[in-house]
Amino acid sequence: MGFRKPKAVPFRTAGELDVMAAAGEIVGAALVAVRSAAVAGATTLDLDDVAETVIREAGAVPSFKGYHGFTGSICASVNEVVVHGIPSKDVVLAEHDLVSIDCGAIFDGWHGDSAWTFGVGDLSTPDDELNEATRLSMEAGIAAMIPGGRLTDVSAAIEAGTRAAEEKFGRKFGIVAGYGGHGIGREMHMEPFLPNEGKANRGPRLVVGSTLAIEPMLTLGTEDTTELDDGWTVVTDDGTRASHWEHTVAVTEDGPRILTVRP
Repeated sequence: MGFRKPKAVPFRTAGELDVMAAAGEIVGAALVAVRSAAVAGATTLDLDDVAETVIREAGAVPSFKGYHGFTGSICASVNEVVVHGIPSKDVVLAEHDLVSIDCGAIFDGWHGDSAWTFGVGDLSTPDDELNEATRLSMEAGIAAMIPGGRLTDVSAAIEAGTRAAEEKFGRKFGIVAGYGGHGIGREMHMEPFLPNEGKANRGPRLVVGSTLAIEPMLTLGTEDTTELDDGWTVVTDDGTRASHWEHTVAVTEDGPRILTVRP
């Protein structure tokens, strides 16, 4: 009885990765500009305008705008909003808010996708630890992007990173159920889906040039979320705050390559 060799996570040539990195650099620049603009009194629509301007002035197109009818160039998710917050003039930032900005751009037909969570002014200790735990979980997942690995090696690494952060900070974090990372290339969302937890050594192989968007989402409480009636906004069921970090990452012979570097 033969065994079927697992397929590879879709991969790109070195030249294609360079174009993806150019798209990713534009995303990174947009995120940096948005963070600078994210002050008390600003609206999430203000932040959206900043991001769209940076992206278009760089010769790229916001990949979120118009995506399945989404109206923004960013997702702006504040406090208990986990992901997919619609930019709005009615959402006004305040001191101590925890703000997650997810941003994508298309450059020369290739996509970059990245998310960054930060505070407006100072964060409370729980929020700061939640945010650092999410960043560390993403970093752990990135480190697993090596040739010869398998998709769920990344999932298991993200989960292990979360558990290590729980030990470090002495508190529990919820790994948001049902959401995760994804393949990316000439489309923003491609197969395979990348869970943020699970057992290692399953799924397609990681090969040189494989690209994934790695994006853990953690909360200070529940794993359970609800999508609001607008069809986009996802909130924690218990009202606790959430953090979301994401980078587009490629497998290379020299180790993981982050394609969405922030200047």
